[in-house]
Amino acid sequence: MPKIYCLADLCMVPIGTNSASVSDFVAIIERKIRESHLKSTLHSAGTTIEGPWDEVFTLIGELHELAHKNDYVRIQSSLRVGTRTDKHQTAQDKVDTLLQKLEKPH
Repeated sequence: MPKIYCLADLCMVPIGTNSASVSDFVAIIERKIRESHLKSTLHSAGTTIEGPWDEVFTLIGELHELAHKNDYVRIQSSLRVGTRTDKHQTAQDKVDTLLQKLEKPH
C-alpha cells in the first residue's frame, strides 16, 4: 500500500509568554520546517506542510520538542489535515484550480 500524502495546515502558538508578539517563536519553528525536505508554504496564520503522513507528523512532533527545548513551556497547536487517494495534489495545485475558476465569468 502506498504512503498516504497529506497537506497539513499547522498553527503553533506559545502560551504564557511575556509578549503579545509571536514572531520570534514562529522564526524558530519556520526555520526547522524549512530545514526538512518537506515542501511548505508559510502564510499569515501558520504553515502548510506537504508530504507523506508519517513524515509530516514526525516533523510536527519535532517542532513541539524544539519549542520546549527553546524554553517555551506550553504550546497550543491547531491542525487541519487533508488527504485524497484519487490523485496527487499539492497546495499550489489547489490554489491554481481556484484561481482558474475565478477567472471564468459566472
